[in-house]
Amino acid sequence: MSNIEQFDAVVVGGGPAGATAATDLARQGHRVLLLERGGRIKPCGGAIPPRLIEEFGIPHHLLVARINSARMISPADKRVDMPINGGFVGMVDRDVFDPWLRDRARAAGAEVRTGTFEGMQRTDDDKVTVTYRQVDAQGEARISEARTAAVIGADGAKSKVARQSVPDADKIPCVAAYHEIVESPPMGGNADFDGRRCDVWYQGRLSPDFYAWVFPHGDKTSIGVGTAQRGYSLRGAVRELRESIGLEGSTTVRCEGAPIPLRPLKRWDDGRNVVLAGDAAGVVAPASGEGIYYAMAGGRFAAEAVMEFLSTANPVALRQARKRFMRSHGKVFWVLGMMQRFWYANDKRRERFVSICRDPDVQYLTWEAYMHKRLVKARPAAHMRIFFKDLAHLFGVVRP
Repeated sequence: MSNIEQFDAVVVGGGPAGATAATDLARQGHRVLLLERGGRIKPCGGAIPPRLIEEFGIPHHLLVARINSARMISPADKRVDMPINGGFVGMVDRDVFDPWLRDRARAAGAEVRTGTFEGMQRTDDDKVTVTYRQVDAQGEARISEARTAAVIGADGAKSKVARQSVPDADKIPCVAAYHEIVESPPMGGNADFDGRRCDVWYQGRLSPDFYAWVFPHGDKTSIGVGTAQRGYSLRGAVRELRESIGLEGSTTVRCEGAPIPLRPLKRWDDGRNVVLAGDAAGVVAPASGEGIYYAMAGGRFAAEAVMEFLSTANPVALRQARKRFMRSHGKVFWVLGMMQRFWYANDKRRERFVSICRDPDVQYLTWEAYMHKRLVKARPAAHMRIFFKDLAHLFGVVRP
């Protein structure tokens, strides 16, 4: 035991959730080990709202594009533009953004290492020994160990930490996501592409139960699709989408795929030493698939819970991570989940959903909720108008 390194907390996973948790813990003087597997870039549209930029102190030089509108494309190929009046959506490249977050954790005092989590074992004094594998410059693998009071599992939707410690973590439903990063065409070089606009395709031919996307990233663009349907050809759908928008000949920079959780786990802690964050906890917004903001918020709540646990030695403190997250964002997740289950069910409903997006009230409330991460209550008349318009669409009173 004397040869095993000692830490207050070990964070497994160096994405937005894990890096945020490690940074917050290190800034409070805790000795933290941040383990990042390395060698992989998560497939991600890369959109971040203004609230994230402000709340987590993200410098603007990391933004590779500023999006000022979105375009929804229906199954019948009808197109609805949704301008962002007085705001923007920032776009980041995960191969730059994530390392920057880890560097910030390191600057705050965290020990950041490239290593693969192997397992953990509790000791007689209620601590945990985390085992991880590292590969040296010569390609030789070695097993290392770290002893800690608390573990934060932020190692993705198929989290090994979660599966070893939290009941039913392996049963979380997921969407399979795949995207191709391609070189963007020059401005004006493609009539169906705008480097300041995100396109969202609600067409069953591209995704039977989710959506496909075209998200500009400055000189590169993410073209992707997601679905929970097993056996569906994601690569084929992306190929078809590229042909539809005239980017089939654009140079492909890289291709990436990963599972994305559909809903938060019912429990994020093991009641003893472990708490989850990010995709490991299932905090990806339904309907939109947005994950970066919620991952970082979840990482912050996990760090706060661990700090309380370290000061009190009471494992009940770890439950606060989920409680605080759901108190802040649970209602939004519930509303988005209902939207996804109903409106994404088939092309007839998708057609009506895109039609609803033409409404100025819908556009205003959608962007306000997205940019500020709250349901807007200040305009009850707008909510009432939307309610009756939704009913009209549901009963077919209006045509899509």
